[in-house]
Amino acid sequence: MTHSANPDRYQATRKVTLVGAGVNVGLSLAQLLGGFLFHSQGLIADGLHTLSDLASDFIVLVAAKFAHEKPDTEHPYGHGRIETLATSLLGAILLAVAVGIVVDALGRLFSPQRLLQPEPLAILFAALAVVSKEGLYQYTMRVARKHNSTLLKANAWHHRSDAISSMLVIIGILGSLYAFPQADALAAIGVALMIGKIGFELLWNSAQQLIDAALDDDTVADIESSIGKIEDVVSLHQLRTRHSGSDTMADVHIQVSPEISVSEGHQISESVRKAVMQSVPSMIDVTVHIDPEDDGPGPRCDGLPLRGRLLQELDEVWRDQSLAQEIQDIKLHYLSGKIDIELYLLAAPHHPGTHAQINALIAATQRHPYISRVAVFFKHAP
Repeated sequence: MTHSANPDRYQATRKVTLVGAGVNVGLSLAQLLGGFLFHSQGLIADGLHTLSDLASDFIVLVAAKFAHEKPDTEHPYGHGRIETLATSLLGAILLAVAVGIVVDALGRLFSPQRLLQPEPLAILFAALAVVSKEGLYQYTMRVARKHNSTLLKANAWHHRSDAISSMLVIIGILGSLYAFPQADALAAIGVALMIGKIGFELLWNSAQQLIDAALDDDTVADIESSIGKIEDVVSLHQLRTRHSGSDTMADVHIQVSPEISVSEGHQISESVRKAVMQSVPSMIDVTVHIDPEDDGPGPRCDGLPLRGRLLQELDEVWRDQSLAQEIQDIKLHYLSGKIDIELYLLAAPHHPGTHAQINALIAATQRHPYISRVAVFFKHAP
């Protein structure tokens, strides 16, 4: 299965982000105006924080559009990493805003004459921000969970950080009103530290995705359990998982009986793929490698000749074998560094001298250096 565009997710992302952008426009203007009119540095810092949300909203919209484009020739695995890259950019913006607020607040703390003395009405603007941002958080997170969007979850937490930071602003304003003039600037620093923490976490988590970090241990355990329940899977190994934006991918080696047909092996692999995708809803692609034996330490089949070359060499070995002309089909099994071969003959087993001819054919075949076991079967004429 390949990555496919999800128009419902894109439309939901677009709608919730436009709603957030509209709220942020009005709120940032109100916060900045209230901060300047009623002399609150914390409220001004919070307004700048809200302005940064507009930039993040724009990033989310652009990322959502391109991340859900269908795979193309240049991007056969889809465009999910655009979402991861956008989340990284959002984290970097938050860190930059945090540093700017801290620098300004520290400058005022060390220059008391620059400290602002908030007026009581500033609290109303901060309270408006708390209510608005918490509402946006609840709305955005509900949509993010429904569509399993890491980008929307990041933006939702951005809204929640705004609500908490606005509460700090209220505390700072109250402190400044009651004989602690530094409280407002300290509240601005508290807001900045919260913004910086969230920005760092977004950057860190995005970096883990960009370097193909595995899924969490519980999810990996669920995948292993789902594969272990599949009939005819002897064992599994080399399970690898990774993120692609909000989506996940996996590849795994499974061991099956070496005697089954190619089509049966394929059917087992399809069952494994479906089981993994059912156990992890975000899984969009599972690559299953079929092993006829444990490919850990031990003799390997690297370098053994493929069918065409092997049969050319066996033609020389069989030159003096009369039964070689009766061979109708040949099956090869590459196991433990050797080749087991099954020969299907069109001949009557009760024919005089047949037994001796079979033994001679087996002995001649086993003289080939790569041949281990030889089995002879008879097929009825059509």
